[in-house]
Amino acid sequence: MFRSFFIWLSKLDWAQKMIMRWGLAWRAASRFIAGETPEDAIRVIRELNTRGIQTSLDHLGENTVRPEDAVQATSDILELLDKIKLSGVQSNISVKLTQIGLALGDELCKENLNRILKKAQTLGNFIRLDMEESQFTDNTLYLYRYFRSIGFNNVGIVIQAYFYRSRQDILSLAEIKTRVRLCKGAYQEPSKLAYPKKKDVDANYEQLANILLDEALSIGINDRIVDPIFPPIPAIATHDTNRIRQVKDYALKIGLAPQLFEFQMLYGIRRDLQEELVKQGYRVRVYVPYGTRWYPYFMRRLAERPANVWFFLSNYFRK
Repeated sequence: MFRSFFIWLSKLDWAQKMIMRWGLAWRAASRFIAGETPEDAIRVIRELNTRGIQTSLDHLGENTVRPEDAVQATSDILELLDKIKLSGVQSNISVKLTQIGLALGDELCKENLNRILKKAQTLGNFIRLDMEESQFTDNTLYLYRYFRSIGFNNVGIVIQAYFYRSRQDILSLAEIKTRVRLCKGAYQEPSKLAYPKKKDVDANYEQLANILLDEALSIGINDRIVDPIFPPIPAIATHDTNRIRQVKDYALKIGLAPQLFEFQMLYGIRRDLQEELVKQGYRVRVYVPYGTRWYPYFMRRLAERPANVWFFLSNYFRK
């Protein structure tokens, strides 16, 4: 009920307009969001880099409803790639395909994504395709496979462990050596498609993580392993210390070197854990969102943990 309520709120235009007018809402949201401009984000990334942490930058926005807005979002991402190159920070980019037109049709999205991947390839950068709600899963996988088939190796994808289908998706993606970010899933999905109970999601997450770690072991070292922009095959995205411990234990058991996988976390969440993992010799990448369209992202962060809600309320009532 708690999680469903905040995900429901994330989709309401009237709630977005009301809450985004509250200065105190931004005070709380800014814990999870690097700022509203690329320059804000670059400053955050530079500071994270000094602590041995790489990043994946997300220009916030999704569910674009007009073609011209999808084209503009694409132009913004192209400019962002230039800013990363010029600044010298260690960051790749995550893209939600509905931001660049997926809800308006595969062809518009394909054209926009082609521009982004070409630019990223020219600049030596990497693009991660975020996975969104279940209605977009097949289209996202189709576009990923299409661009890999025409020679783009600078693109990866996200798989969400709460889906029943995810095991088969990961096994299939392993055939083309896909760089996968494994996360639990941040949307509200029906029980016919996704595990409704946390314990089942956790169990599936562990199994999928093991498959990815086994794949990384079979591939071994390649030229991109030492590149801070390009992630390894398995990107284990979680703040759950139990899942992290299980991944570390399994990697040790099979003899997988720490540089062959990485942990990914969200900006503003468990900074202590991020730094602890770096000190232990693990690769850590932080997902850094920025932009003016922060409301849906913020609501999903509140939906994930009650502690985030108390953080929001404590800021709301602070004098």
